[in-house]
Amino acid sequence: MLCEEREMAKKEYVPLFETRKVKGRILFRCIAASIFLGICFIIMYRIRYFPVGGKAERWTWIGLFLSELWFSFYWLLTTVCRWNAVIRIPFIHRLSQRFGKELPGIDIFVCTADPLIEPPSLVVNTVLSMMAYDYPPEKLSVYLSDDGGSNLTFYAMLEAANFSKTWLPFCKKFQVESTSPEAYFRTASELVNVQEWLSVKKLYEDMKMRIETTTKLNQIPEYIQKQHKGFREWDFVLSKHDHQTILQILIDGRGTNAADIEGNPLPTLVYLAREKRPQYHHHFKAGSMNALIRVSSKITNAPIILNVDCDMYSNNSKTIKSSLCIFMDEEKGDEIGYVQFPQCFYNLTKNEIYGSSLRVLLQAGILQKKIIRRVRLISPVSYEVSGSLCIASLSKQNQGWMSIKCP
Repeated sequence: MLCEEREMAKKEYVPLFETRKVKGRILFRCIAASIFLGICFIIMYRIRYFPVGGKAERWTWIGLFLSELWFSFYWLLTTVCRWNAVIRIPFIHRLSQRFGKELPGIDIFVCTADPLIEPPSLVVNTVLSMMAYDYPPEKLSVYLSDDGGSNLTFYAMLEAANFSKTWLPFCKKFQVESTSPEAYFRTASELVNVQEWLSVKKLYEDMKMRIETTTKLNQIPEYIQKQHKGFREWDFVLSKHDHQTILQILIDGRGTNAADIEGNPLPTLVYLAREKRPQYHHHFKAGSMNALIRVSSKITNAPIILNVDCDMYSNNSKTIKSSLCIFMDEEKGDEIGYVQFPQCFYNLTKNEIYGSSLRVLLQAGILQKKIIRRVRLISPVSYEVSGSLCIASLSKQNQGWMSIKCP
């Protein structure tokens, strides 16, 4: 009887995503093999014809040889990542048909550290972009970790909470894809209702001007401080390295009062400045992530977490649904610990020669943002330096986690 039920389930199973091989893999492998052969010849040449006489010549030869070995190792890493390249195709329509209103909650973590290096106007665009995902707003929560403990960032979040009441229905109505207001108004033409487009743009520019003016003055006007009780917390702040926990729920999506201008529910928006004391190490971003995990577990405790930096924005409003197609697949979903999305940089010159855009690493899929299962976060986040996030990801895979990259 059990065997028959399993066979029936297999017959009825329809996958939520499909894995396809990338075209041109054979050609890529042939080119990679020829490059590898060339590298071997170079190494053989360097070893065989090592200069015997002349100290300067020997050190020059050694320097060239070491640099060639380093670039060969770098090439090997990027090539291995693309050796068995595949692409995942999510079927979002199947997800909606199968689960409907039973979609899980999503907690989005945004981290910022310094209002001077990471201006509040930049952080606001990231937060608004995350809030505007094509996902049920009552199941979406955005948490901002402000490691700078700045009242300027808190004020910017208040402005974002107010502007979201107009921006979110605008994005939904006109199917805006670059859901960051700055990116959208910088690139979009007036293809929608002109009057409404100009009205929303003016609201955004006014908000941006208020935030930038306040940031430039480095002071919150008294009449603004009286508008929200959260500003009282800064009466007890000694410095950004010595202060109590500041936790404010700016939009409580769990209640009925959180609604936009059209009466639709809004996502939850939470501001957090974790406690810091000079005598205790705060562990940088790892400490921020751990604090966000603990705080969010008491407020929304969503099973899925999206982690982004404060200078990112979404260019695909269906990113969350695409990742859920992988997580919620009945056959393969339980094997996946996190879904990765490649980063893309904007405002770069075409002939940029210094490698700041990290184009090769992006193509290889090394630099990415992640959507993670909360149930897999058994141990605290433990990376502290740049680059060690990749090592942490590899260690988690070594423990049995599997990762998938989405286009």
